[in-house]
Amino acid sequence: MTKRYFCTLFDSGYLLKGVAMLKSLASHCPDAHVHVLCMDRQTQDILMRLDLPHISCIPLSDLEDAALLEAKKVRGVAEYCWTLSPCLPWYVLQNNPQIDFITYLDADLLFYSPLRPLFDEIGDSSIAIIEHRFAPRLKDREVNGRFCVEWVSFRRDEEGLACLSHWREQCIEWCYYRLEEGRMGDQKYLDEWPDRYPSCHILQHPGAGIAPWNYSQYVFDWGSSGGITVQGVPLIFYHFHQFQLLDNGQFDRLSTFYTSESPEPGPVYEVYESALKAALLEVRAVAPGFSGGLRPAARVAGRRWVQRFVPQAVKDLLHRVIRL
Repeated sequence: MTKRYFCTLFDSGYLLKGVAMLKSLASHCPDAHVHVLCMDRQTQDILMRLDLPHISCIPLSDLEDAALLEAKKVRGVAEYCWTLSPCLPWYVLQNNPQIDFITYLDADLLFYSPLRPLFDEIGDSSIAIIEHRFAPRLKDREVNGRFCVEWVSFRRDEEGLACLSHWREQCIEWCYYRLEEGRMGDQKYLDEWPDRYPSCHILQHPGAGIAPWNYSQYVFDWGSSGGITVQGVPLIFYHFHQFQLLDNGQFDRLSTFYTSESPEPGPVYEVYESALKAALLEVRAVAPGFSGGLRPAARVAGRRWVQRFVPQAVKDLLHRVIRL
């Protein structure tokens, strides 16, 4: 059986999502091994206690060199995590010569069916990336990046390593949450890859990379077989952008920015919510009282009410007053 290598990163605020992702990956890719960059000590301690057989923990201090520590001083938490997106697979490849191919994954994914179709599609390509596939209403958002850093694969060959090394250098130099001089976070750098690297493959499987920004254009089915399909093929993974766990045991799925056009695919979210509940039980079995990532329900409800009912002009005025 061919070993499949992955890497991901998260802190205690994303731990429950990360554990749910890791468990679903193991279920649908039994030959997977995941290198997890633990962004804080609590994450590492809990993962070690969970003793998941298919993961290896990497302390953040092992990865951080002088250049990263300098970047860390001037970047927000999210921006620093984006900075690390290429640094992590580079570190794993440099320290594990037996790994020929590695895939970076976002922590807020969930897998629903076997990943083999994606690897069959990638074949011998040196690099694999996936488009946002924005719904028509959101097509203008492509200015921030055509591709999504949710699944990014690199092969240990000349082209794969050259691409990863260059991306790493770019992100260390500049990685901020703003559109500036053709750059945006870690993701807009990917726009040039298909032209720059001949062996860069763009994933085409309709069941990969489904997310709030594109679900409205797809037809879902949850038939008698129990599996969820998208455009008639199995859903492989969904990206749970904006999803929040609440401190009252409930969940906040999406803002009306997305659902006003089309309701979210309910069964997809129900599976995720069950996975998160199971993750919370497992984590609290080894870390009683753990509450990382649980948002105040009343505050979230208030924010959603404002988003839904307060006119945009009023919200703009409030933002100006608050800044003053």
